[in-house]
Amino acid sequence: MADKLEPYRGKRDPRRTREPIPEEGPLPHGDDDTFVIQEHHARSLHWDLRLERDGVLVSWAIPKGLPPDPGTNHLAVHTEDHPMEYAQFEGEIPQGEYGGGTMTIWDRGRYETEKWSDREVKVVLRGSRASGRYVLFQTRGRNWMIHRMDPPDGSWRPAPAPLAPMTPVTRAKAPRDVDRYAWEFAWGGSRALAYVEGGRLTLRSADGADVTGKHGWLRTMAPSFGSRGVVLDGEIVALGGTPVYVCYDVVYDDGRVLLGEPYERRRATLDELAIGGPRWQTAPSWPGQAQAVRRAAKEQGLPGVVGKRLDSPYEPGEKSPSWVFIPV
Repeated sequence: MADKLEPYRGKRDPRRTREPIPEEGPLPHGDDDTFVIQEHHARSLHWDLRLERDGVLVSWAIPKGLPPDPGTNHLAVHTEDHPMEYAQFEGEIPQGEYGGGTMTIWDRGRYETEKWSDREVKVVLRGSRASGRYVLFQTRGRNWMIHRMDPPDGSWRPAPAPLAPMTPVTRAKAPRDVDRYAWEFAWGGSRALAYVEGGRLTLRSADGADVTGKHGWLRTMAPSFGSRGVVLDGEIVALGGTPVYVCYDVVYDDGRVLLGEPYERRRATLDELAIGGPRWQTAPSWPGQAQAVRRAAKEQGLPGVVGKRLDSPYEPGEKSPSWVFIPV
């Protein structure tokens, strides 16, 4: 009988990796109902779906993760079978080794088989994060697709189509009710909305043009969100001569469209995301501090400040009096 794990062993050196590498021998007998999804920050971020079958974990690498709804299919690359012990594995695979990078368990649980053939696998996943009916079907060679067959939870919504950004009106002085506004620096950069899905970035300018290629240095921001889908509003700003993406609003967060939420709540969500990296950061915001922020903007040579009403929704494409720009 062929050794199902021979390809797996052949790609790994037990002296260099902590991955489980069982000796050749009889495979364990289970109930063919265990699944695990591992988030794999390797050369490129992807998710590994593994389904227990006849003593091994049959595996697919899914670059963009599970499709969230039936409207899209995602690529799933069939990889070598893994040992059952791999369902518990988390840790660092050394660089230079096969799959070098960080592996964490994204979800695990039980699954039911509806169909299993050489070209098509239908399953029902029952995990804490992944739950629903999925079908994997072969397209060509090792390339398969994965499709969600049932609708997601009723509260889930897809990310909005590309939006025109909301903009402020210009005023000479701060409004009288300054305490009802959060005050930020006006950066004087290039407006850009960042669409992140499945660890991939699409960056769009204020007029909706795809400018991802122009700012390829920002692509590494997307994997930091893992499987979380977000739409951010911000600017490309030169800080010390280096382009940096400064985020100051979020209009979509992992199945929740936030356009109608008040700015105060959107800002709380943005702060929870803790966006920060080598060339991306969250813009500071100070509720009620109009004059102090304006003085600081002037000292730093910035063009002005922007006040955003705490109760204001996000109005795509609108020049709204809910946001005010005050030049210095």
